[in-house]
Amino acid sequence: MKLSLLIPVYNEERTLDMIFDKVFAIGESPLIDELEVIAVDDCSKDNSFNLLKKYEADGKIRLFRHEKNQGKGAAIRTAVSNATGDYVVFQDADLEYDPQDLLEMLDYAVKNNVDVLYGSRFLGKKTSPLGKFHYFVNAGLTTLSNLFTGLSLTDMETCYKMFKGEVLKEINIEEDRFGLEPEITAKTAKICAAKNLIIKEFPISYNPRKSDEGKKIGAKDGLRAVYIILKYGFFE
Repeated sequence: MKLSLLIPVYNEERTLDMIFDKVFAIGESPLIDELEVIAVDDCSKDNSFNLLKKYEADGKIRLFRHEKNQGKGAAIRTAVSNATGDYVVFQDADLEYDPQDLLEMLDYAVKNNVDVLYGSRFLGKKTSPLGKFHYFVNAGLTTLSNLFTGLSLTDMETCYKMFKGEVLKEINIEEDRFGLEPEITAKTAKICAAKNLIIKEFPISYNPRKSDEGKKIGAKDGLRAVYIILKYGFFE
């Protein structure tokens, strides 16, 4: 089993070494025959790219760089076009998501022949790991997305989206920023419905960070998400 981790990076020098230690650790699992780590530096202004070049020089990652900052969606698009894994999953470069959860997700996906598996931060939890405001924003966007996709997701905005490689290659990612999440969900739902593929959710942990700690998503991204949901719900 070959697993590809796609990591978009923009100004994450504070957490890069810690997250890569966690990422490389899961490569030791007997579940994974080969771990392919693809990092895309989205024109970072800090020392992120130099740190990434060291990992590339050691043969631990495949590295690509955008000469102009384009956004998370654009970075994922670049990574997807170069991924070769049987399963492919997105991984943020901060410490909000724990790569150890990916082992349980992969095990579940393989054993149940799941084509697309979303890691939910809310599934099976009595309390939300997000603050009230962000929880209600996320719940509202997820509910609106479900309305148009026909899915019953609890966390459309999750970073941890795991795909069989051939399924992800069929999705044409057009959004450059965080509109990636509703766009890829809408397109995934259509492909799964057309081909009778299996899409599921799996509970994961989450350790949110604040804007002063480097969190980049903001109010305008939430408004953009509404637009993207309506765009693919009504017009495409």
